[in-house]
Order: sequence, then structure tokens, then C-alpha cells
Amino acid sequence: MTRCAFRSLLAAGTALLLTAAPPLVAPSLADPDPAGSKIERAAAAQAGGDIPGDFKPVRDGFDYTRREAMIPMRDGVKLFTVIMIPKNAAHAPMMLDRTPYSADELTGSGHGGPLLRQNLFPAYAELAEHGYIIVAQDVRGKYGSGGAYTMNRPVRGPLNSTQTDNPTDTYDTISWLVKNVPESNGRVGTIGTSYDGFTSLMSLIHPNPALKAAVPMNPMVDTWKGDDWFHNGAFREEMMSYVYEQTAAKKSDQNWFALRYDDYDTFLHYGSAGAFGTAMGMDQLPFWNRLKQHPAYDGFWQNQAVDRLLAQAPLTVPTLLVDSQWDQEDIYGAPAVWRAMQGKPGADNLYLVMGPWYHGEENKDASSLGELDWGEDTGRWFRENVMIPFLDAHLKDNGKPADIARVTSYTSGIDQWQRLSHWPEAEPTTPLYLEAKGGLSLGTAPASGGEAFDQYVSDPAKPVTYRARPNRAPYVKGSTWRTWLVDDQRFAAARPDVLVYESAPLDKPLHLAGRPLADLFASTSGTDSDWVVKLIDVYPDIVPEKPTMGGFQLPVTMDILRGRYRDDPAHPSPIPANKVVEYKLPLTDIDHVFLPGHRIMMQIQSSWFPLYDRNPQTYVPNIFDAPPSAYVQTTQRVFHAPGEESRIELPVVPWTNAPQ
Repeated sequence: MTRCAFRSLLAAGTALLLTAAPPLVAPSLADPDPAGSKIERAAAAQAGGDIPGDFKPVRDGFDYTRREAMIPMRDGVKLFTVIMIPKNAAHAPMMLDRTPYSADELTGSGHGGPLLRQNLFPAYAELAEHGYIIVAQDVRGKYGSGGAYTMNRPVRGPLNSTQTDNPTDTYDTISWLVKNVPESNGRVGTIGTSYDGFTSLMSLIHPNPALKAAVPMNPMVDTWKGDDWFHNGAFREEMMSYVYEQTAAKKSDQNWFALRYDDYDTFLHYGSAGAFGTAMGMDQLPFWNRLKQHPAYDGFWQNQAVDRLLAQAPLTVPTLLVDSQWDQEDIYGAPAVWRAMQGKPGADNLYLVMGPWYHGEENKDASSLGELDWGEDTGRWFRENVMIPFLDAHLKDNGKPADIARVTSYTSGIDQWQRLSHWPEAEPTTPLYLEAKGGLSLGTAPASGGEAFDQYVSDPAKPVTYRARPNRAPYVKGSTWRTWLVDDQRFAAARPDVLVYESAPLDKPLHLAGRPLADLFASTSGTDSDWVVKLIDVYPDIVPEKPTMGGFQLPVTMDILRGRYRDDPAHPSPIPANKVVEYKLPLTDIDHVFLPGHRIMMQIQSSWFPLYDRNPQTYVPNIFDAPPSAYVQTTQRVFHAPGEESRIELPVVPWTNAPQ
């Protein structure tokens, strides 16, 4: 039907109604009919609208009470806070999570339902059911809170000229909570994952006296050395979407729209990370500009590295650090804090957990990771056997000492939790040498003779991908971002620009518990280069109990080094072309057993794209601004001759002392 025909039909119908309907007669005000008063009351009610200004919902059947508060800080800024109080709570400790991701969403937005488990994710729901008040707060400048948001706001000092920071905001929040939540016992713990893990660590700097425990999970600690923004100087391009959505709007509602299905195609099309950021309008974002202005490990990064900050004063608050051994975002932070505090005053207040998880998986069901099946919910085991006993001991009235080890670590390969007195269990002193013809030798240096090196061509136009394509953006539906660190590495081993070295099948278990150190002797025909090193557990060709694992190449630890920072992270320098240079790259912490019949593999490559931006392989002052002409092919050589023995130094635990 056309619009004109519709209008004609509507006009005809209206005329029919006007001629056929009897006239409406208003009731006489003098009419004693009581219906008149009802009409007057109805008219008066309509004038005020149908939404009452003071409606009070009935929540008698709920197992919690939800309160909202705007808590004032010392400078007058108020922070939006949600307080979830279990039903009949009394003398209850409080757990505070300060977040940039919406306290409202973290607590179910008030619409989750009548049960705590409908509003909180498993870890927090279990805490609430165990008698804890859960408090979530928007950090300064995000969502419902006032003030200005600064990414990972530095502590007061050279990088922060104001009188407030995360430590002061936490201090002021805790002071308000102990005075205004009558159901509490006046004891508070801080908790959180990722950015929220960072805010939990910040609470330990000049802590409030009522702060009695902290559980920082997968915290952001040093974002240049090995957490979100860089790894040893290589920029993590895949985090650009996070920077965009986190800083473009207060409520993070400016969505990032990739222009292609595969991030590999998207990033390759735009060239440098700086050029892509400009195309996406990111030059409007102050934090993005700071990233571009500080590609080296200068004072900007050094002065806000949380492990350095915490090591400057005694640790007075019992703290449970939680690390995921396959954390795709913040794998560096928790072990870095642990190391920084060893031998310092208050170190006996520090505990460490290392679990077989991706980023934040410890907060929910963690029965598996990619193709790996642990045979139990390792997340629940950690919460029931370590986290809750730890918090009960320090936060509950008359809390009993917790029977937990200084270090609780999950040993993959044999799939067992271990109670340890220290970490690492071993230092990286056992060499695994590269050999000619793609071999690996444990403990024995290669003999003279044969080829002195292996080589490949690194082409920035065809960079090595970090997972099998398509590479979906990290947070889009269908992305495998969470589990890419355990992806089968056969896709990379098949490329001509990836060197592969493999041992013979092992005849006995090999237990590694610590942080391996890659020591490469290599040359490049260019003047800059990236080096990626992977340590891999190769499964037997046939695995009867799980056929899909036959020949599986499981990455155990891997990382990247930007060659310009080989000598001094704060002062980059060109690499001398065609000259053998030694590169030392600490890998990530692992607790893993290579079983008999398995092989050890190393892979070496010079790009890991689009996780990291491409090194143009021509030295330029700032790779963010590298012009297209700087991107050149190079010949890369890795040496394994006497005096130039490339290797990985392994933290080997003698199997006689290993758990059975």
C-alpha cells in the first residue's frame, strides 16, 4: 500500500468515526454521583505522572541488600560505590574491588535477581556466601564516579602533581566504609583482577589501618617490561582496541570497529601502529599519545613500575599474589612483585599462587584450558583451599591461622598442586643448546664442525602470525584471545621464517620450575630486529587417551625482545649489520614437567604479528612513526658454534626431589 492510499483510508475512517459516534458529555460537577470524585482523583493522579518519586521495592525474598553510595574523597570528588551485604550479615569483613569497568556491572546492575549468585561472578559470590560484604567502586573518572580518569594513575610525585592517587582514594574509601557500614567488623581486604589487581596493589602503599589483607590477581605491574602495552620494548598492537574503548569515553561506550574480519589484514594494511592509530582517530586520546612518546623504558615507565614502588617500603599488609601461567595479558606482574619483595622488610607477609589459567580464569570454572583438561576445577580448588582460608585468617573475627604454603603452584604435565616454601624452585643454570640440523642438547655444548648457524629471511610484508588465522580482535565474539597461549604451534613450525629445534624423546621426566633465560647469538642484515623465543612441549605422535593431542606442540613459555633495547632498555641503539650480537631474553615463569616420550622444542622467529607491531628492521628513532620505506627484508642468522652457543638456560628441579 502506498503512503497516499494509507492516508486516504485513514481520513475516511476518521470521518466515519466523527459522524457515527455519539457526543461525549462531561459529568456535571453538581451531580451527586460519587463517580465524579473518582474522576477528579484520577485526573489529579495523571497530572503527577505514573512514576512515583519515592518507590521502595520489596526485597524480602532476596539473600542480600544492595546499597549505593557516593563516597567523598579528600579533594571533594565523590566515587560511585555499590555495597552488597549478605542477608543477616553481622560483624562481617568487607572485600573492596576498585574498578574501571563499572561497579554497577560488576554487581549485577541491580537487576540480576534475588540471589547473590545471580549478581556476582563465582569468586565473589562464594565470598559473599562465606560471610563477606562485597564492595565495588568505580575508580576516579570512570562510569558513576567524579573526577578525571588517568590510565593507571601514577602515585603522587613527578608523574602526578595532584594530591590524590589510587592509594589515597583507597584510603579514604576504607575510612568511609568502616564508619558507614554497620554490618561490618571494621576489617577490609582489597581484591581484583587485571586493572583491579593493580588497584589492589596500590592499596598497599601507605595503607589504611583497617586494611588487613589484599588479593591482587593477574595485576598490571610493569606495562613496558611484560604486561599490557609492551613486552621488552615490542608494542602490543592488539591492545589498541582496549586503549581506545577505555579512554575515549567515561562509560567506555565508544566501540572499536575493526575494518576487516582478520586483525592480521587490518594492521598490515595501515603499516605502523602510529599510522593505524591516526586513521582510527586515536591521536585525540592523551594516553595513546603518551604511549607513542615513550617507546623506551625511560623514567615515565620506571617511575610507575609497581614492583619498584612496593619495594621502597616494608610490606605491612598480608598479600596473596595470584599469577596465571598462561596469562595472555598480564603474565609478568605477579612474579615481578614477588621477586622485588624477596629479602625486603615485610616479605613474610607475601604469598604467591601460580595456577594453570588464562587471564582471570581463577575467578570461575577452571577445569580446562584450550585442549588441556586438568581433571578438576582448579579455580574452585584455589578459592576453597587457599584464597578463602587466607582471607578468613586475616579478616574474620577470631580468624584461625591458614594452613597455606608460602607458594602454591600448579605443576602442569603431572597436573598437581604443590606446596612450596619459595619461588623459583630452581635458577636457570642448566643449558639447552641449539645444534646443527635442528637438534637440541641438554647440558652438552655442541661440538665443532658442521654449520655454524641457521638462517631465514624475515619479511615485514609477510610477518609470522601469533596464532592460526584468522586473528580476530581480542574482545569480539568468536575470538580465541583467551587461550592463544596454549595454541598448537604447528602452524608456525611449518613456516620457512621460523627456526625449529627439537630434542630426542625424553627417557625420564624433566621438571622446570622457575624462569628460563634465552641466550641467543644472532646477526641480522638490517639495523634493528625482534627476536621471539618459544619453549614447547611436543607430545608423542599418538596419544591413545586423547587422539587430538597426538604431536601437539604445547607452548610452555615464550616471549619477545626488541633488539634495539638489547644493551639498555632506556637508551635504544642500532644493531650493527651482519655482526654476531648476544641477546638475553628472560622468559615467563613456568612450573611444568616434560614427560617421558615427549620432546622439547625451541622455535625462533623475528615477528609475532599482529600481537606485536612489526619491527621495520631498519633503525628509526620511533617505530610508531616508521615510514613504509623503512620496512625491509633481512637475513637473520642464529649461531650454535663454539663460543657462540645459542641456548636456553633452564630452571631444572632434580626429579628425585620432584613430587610423585
